[in-house]
Amino acid sequence: MFIPIRSTLAGLVLASLAAVPVTGAQQSATSAFTGAAASDSASGSSSGSAQADSAYQAARRALDGGEYRQAAELFSRVAERFPRTTQAADALYWRAFALFRSGSGGNLSAALSALADLERRYPSSPAFRNDAGPLRIRICGALAARGDAGCAADVAAAAAPQGQTRSCPSEDDENDERIMAMNALMNMNSDAAVPILERTLARRDECSRGLRKKAVFVISQKRSGNVVDILLRVAREDPAIDVREQAIFWLGNVRDERVVDLLADLVSSSSEPSIQEKAIFALSNSRSEKASQVLRDLAQRDNAPRTAREQAIFWLGNRRDASSGEFLRALYARLTDRDLKDRVLFSIANQRGADNGQWLLGIALNDREPMDLRKNALFHAGNQRAASVADMAGLYDRITEKQMKEQVIFTLSQRREPEAVDKLMSIAEKDTDREMRSKAIFWLGQSRDPRVLRFLEALINK
Repeated sequence: MFIPIRSTLAGLVLASLAAVPVTGAQQSATSAFTGAAASDSASGSSSGSAQADSAYQAARRALDGGEYRQAAELFSRVAERFPRTTQAADALYWRAFALFRSGSGGNLSAALSALADLERRYPSSPAFRNDAGPLRIRICGALAARGDAGCAADVAAAAAPQGQTRSCPSEDDENDERIMAMNALMNMNSDAAVPILERTLARRDECSRGLRKKAVFVISQKRSGNVVDILLRVAREDPAIDVREQAIFWLGNVRDERVVDLLADLVSSSSEPSIQEKAIFALSNSRSEKASQVLRDLAQRDNAPRTAREQAIFWLGNRRDASSGEFLRALYARLTDRDLKDRVLFSIANQRGADNGQWLLGIALNDREPMDLRKNALFHAGNQRAASVADMAGLYDRITEKQMKEQVIFTLSQRREPEAVDKLMSIAEKDTDREMRSKAIFWLGQSRDPRVLRFLEALINK
């Protein structure tokens, strides 16, 4: 069970992690508090400090064991009975945390009261100065989601743009109360949350980059009429590339022709490879014909970056529709770049289908094609299941080049169908080329088919 460890209390948090049965924890708590109704003067003595530590550790064990209500009660006793010990302030913090983890509305309100007591009684303690603020935002976020107007205002204030008076948060800094406030906005209604998020996304200072990136994620989860407009603006205008990338990624899940227009513009005009990559990926998520056409145009544009063309070809292969397959097969004939041609072979194999499988085998048989592409066509056809084992077995009997025969043997060795083992055993036993027999036997040795052991034994005893 996860319990966040405060840096200022790390030693105490790690002091007792041994598993204790509930009954044992209760007994320990009872023992720790027996006779502990010490006076204020006693609480400052070495004896009082030892009693406070024993009681505090009992509360920690209850917390670590997930007994949140019991832990909250025990921490409250520590703060009440040992107010002048070092454990008192920490006990109020952990009481608030335990009540927060309990989850009910009444416990959440009590958790805020515990933090208020911490501020009133121990304002200079590390527990208050370093840790109470982020916890308060988490608690208020939970209350705001339940309709608490006061807490909703506090969360909004924490998330709202402010002057740079603190360190710059990263988007995943869960100990920063601004990021916690962003998380809390996730559970608030769109009418209240979206204006705050929009103001955050309008910032342009470098220190707010982590907040803006977090705000992109949060606003992408909201259902509001202007969310797409906001994300489009961020994708076009934000000064930070990673924030723009985040906006482009989430726009890929939106069915809106304006999004396709923006992505098409980014693909053709952006000078940032990472922006182009994200835009191509986002287009691949769109089912619109316009998005498909943008990818096709990019794949065949000679002056486009090779990496961008490779990505377009790859994602067209993942569309698995007849028109994409036809386009890729025609594109292969026009290409001169071998890397792009190999990417087309892979993408066609990824589409599977009998037509694509036969086309790949045709490339493998074509002695006018470079040998490396022929071998790759055969491998992709077999590895992606675009061609059947019977097709490849028949191909082996038709070809004469040793390199291609070796590739067929290797490709068959990667298949799991019994028919592939049948063909390899036939080659190992009957092929007139000793080298081919040897390669088939080697790959049979990697098979888990129980028939192979009997076959190999028969060869040994031949």
